[in-house]
Order: sequence, then structure tokens, then C-alpha cells
Amino acid sequence: MAGKNKVLIANGQGFWGDSILGPIRLVNEGPLDYLTLDYLAEVTLSIMQKLRSRDPSKGYATDFVRLIDRILPQMMEKDIKVIANAGGVNPHACKDALLEVAAKHGVKGLKIAVVEGDDILHRLDDLMAAGESFANMDTGADLSGVRDTVSSANVYMGAFPIAEALDGGAQIVLTGRGTDPGLVLGPMIHEFGWKEDEFDLLAAGTIAGHMVECGAQCTGGNYTDWRKIPDMARIGYPIIEATADGSFTITKHEGTGGLVDVSTVTHQLCYEMGDPNDYLGPDCRADFTSVSLAQDGPDRVRVTGAKGSAPTETLKVSISYHEGWKSSGQLTISGPEALDKARLCADIVWERLAFDGAVYSTEERFEEFVGAGVCHEGIAGGTDSDPAEVILRMGVRGPDRAKVDRFGTELVPLVTSGPPGVTGFAGGRPKATEVIGFWPALMHKRHLETSVSVFES
Repeated sequence: MAGKNKVLIANGQGFWGDSILGPIRLVNEGPLDYLTLDYLAEVTLSIMQKLRSRDPSKGYATDFVRLIDRILPQMMEKDIKVIANAGGVNPHACKDALLEVAAKHGVKGLKIAVVEGDDILHRLDDLMAAGESFANMDTGADLSGVRDTVSSANVYMGAFPIAEALDGGAQIVLTGRGTDPGLVLGPMIHEFGWKEDEFDLLAAGTIAGHMVECGAQCTGGNYTDWRKIPDMARIGYPIIEATADGSFTITKHEGTGGLVDVSTVTHQLCYEMGDPNDYLGPDCRADFTSVSLAQDGPDRVRVTGAKGSAPTETLKVSISYHEGWKSSGQLTISGPEALDKARLCADIVWERLAFDGAVYSTEERFEEFVGAGVCHEGIAGGTDSDPAEVILRMGVRGPDRAKVDRFGTELVPLVTSGPPGVTGFAGGRPKATEVIGFWPALMHKRHLETSVSVFES
């Protein structure tokens, strides 16, 4: 524990696929103590598990290794510590790739910590035998019905193992599935010595982590009043100025684009919110309605007053499983009466497929006409009933891969055997791809087994 009173913690990655310029600029354009990076969504782990099954050296966020390759010299020079859930389902392979990057740059003494325990796929049957039902939180269904098709199972770990890794001198901390706010809460626990029963402080760190977990979404990205956001091309990613008493300030590097004000931060505060009075996490329950937000100068929002309480005795588990196959494609329908022609195209496809014996129920197929008000149907305005062009999107899903594949052969023929004005087929025939189902469940904390290992270059 370093014992600082103020620590700068930034988040430069809102999801796997976010701009690599976010974290690079955070490192290069101003002071920083910690850089956090969030790569995992619920289904991402299933994709990583599949990659690992094909190649034991895969199963982690390869983009993270490329990022470290670009920032390692500056990171070491500025003594910036990096915390990322890029380890996915194979954190040791990720660690090995990072050690190769360190060797490439001639960096000696780089300490990389691997936090494990979230991946319970190999323990699933034993845990079920021990009484864990893993009932679906949405439907109540028992996991046994899909057990044979489960492809990944990961527990949402808390922030204390991250703090333990930092206590051990790690400069890069690799985790698998944990909570998104935990990436930020972990260094606060380490720096300020917060305890497991200091729930108001843990709630403050949880709320801070939630505010920045989507990267630039709290500095003007995806913001309703988008015209007021300056220089969005160089939007600054968020930085937390954290203090030991739990109060903190959201800001960004000076001179960067974007905007930090009470409104942009509030937009993100409400992101993916269930009960704002009782936000559940593995380390605490946080009351999001307890905080006060105040403008504290240009691009600075001060947050105070966080309240929390003891966490539940269960942890959330993210399980994915094979749920059949899907196929989808699109065409552009242009010219006069484009919408009517697009509807005719859809009818033609379904009729031709039925003629060949491939009949899909209403639950197995979909069609939509982008440009005719489908994105905000019934909400947004718009009276143009005859747009100059329409995107026809169609798709099917079901358990029979061959039947799903059959759909893809009837979309492109519309170019020459449908109404005029059909184009946009350069992508070729759509093919069947696997549908990954999401199964949210709970597990008692007593079954969580975490470990922290530190390696040195």
C-alpha cells in the first residue's frame, strides 16, 4: 500500500474493439497513475473459450498485447500501472505474450500478476453436485437442460484480488471475468488501504468505476446533445482523481476533445442501471442515488456522498451455451417505391424457400427495412413513407444448421430475379453461424477460489 492521498485512475477501453488511441493518448498526453482497460462482455468469454479449444495459446484479448507493445516504454518511464481483464479464459497465455513484448523492448524487472478463479467451467459438475443449481436468473430454468452445450462459465470476481496483486508489486494486472467497476476499485483499495467492511468507501469506488467503465461515454461520446461536444475526433478518455475519503473528480487530460460536465457524467451514471438504490456487486451494495455531482471547473465533475452496504452472499455467474444457428444478410433497395420493392423482395425470399421445403416459423425468422423507421419505431418522428432507398435485412435462426444455411442462398438472386434497384450484395452469401445463448446465474461466495501469481520479465 503506497499511502497516497490522491491517485489518478483512467479507463481507456470501454469494450473489446474500442479505439486503441484512447489508452495511447491517456499515457502520452498527461499524468497518470493507473490505466484500466475493459475488454470483456458476457458473450466474449465464450468466443475466447472456443478459440482456446482450437489453439491452447489463444483465449485472451490479443489487442491488449498490441497495445502494451506500443506503450510499454512510456508506461515504464512514467511508472503507470495497467489493470485489464484481457486475460479472458487464458490469462497465462496472455502473460507469456506480454513477457515476449517486454523482451522485445529490453525491459527487465516488469512484474505481471495473473488473477485467477473466475473460470469455473471445469468445476461446473462438481459445483452442481455440491448443491449449486445455477438456475437461470431470468427464467428460473435449471442448467441441467443445457448443460451438455455449455461453452463457458465465469464468476464475477471482486476487486480485492486486484489489490492483492498490486500489493505484490505488479505493474500489469491480468484478470478474467470480474466486475467492470472492480478494475478501478482495486487500485483504490491498494492505495488507500480500504477494508472489506468499509462499505461507503467501497461504494464510492464502485460508482467511480461505473462512471468510467465505458470509456469516452462519460466524456461526450454517445451523448444526446451531441452538437455541443467539441473536437470529438480527439475525444479525451475519462480520468478519476480519487481521494482516500471516497470523494472523487471525473476529468480528462487538458487540451483533449470531448466534454466533462454534470450532464455527460449523469448520462453514464444511469447506464445499465437496475435498482439505483441497490446496485449489487461482489464487494458491496452501492446506492447510486446517494451521490452528489457538482461542476468543479471546466471539464471537472466532483462526486461526493456515496453510501454502501454489505454485499450479498452470492456472486453472479456468466454462463454461455450453444443455442442453435443463425444466418442474416442485407441488400440495398433503391429508386422509386423502394420500400414496397423491399417488402416484395422479402416475400419472394420466404416463398422461394418454402417452395423448396425450407419453412421458418415467425419465431425463427425476421425481416426489417432500415430507412423506414425501424430503429426507433413508434418513438421517433418521421413521415416519409417513400424513402429513396431502404436496407432490407433478413435472417433466420434454428437448431438445423443445413436449414439455416439454405436461407443464405436466396438473398443474392434477388439482384436479377427480383424488382429493379437491388444492390449491395458484395458481401456474398450469408452463412450459418453459431448462436451463443447467455445464461445468468448465481453461486455462493464460499465456492469461489481465487489466486494471484506474480511473474517477472
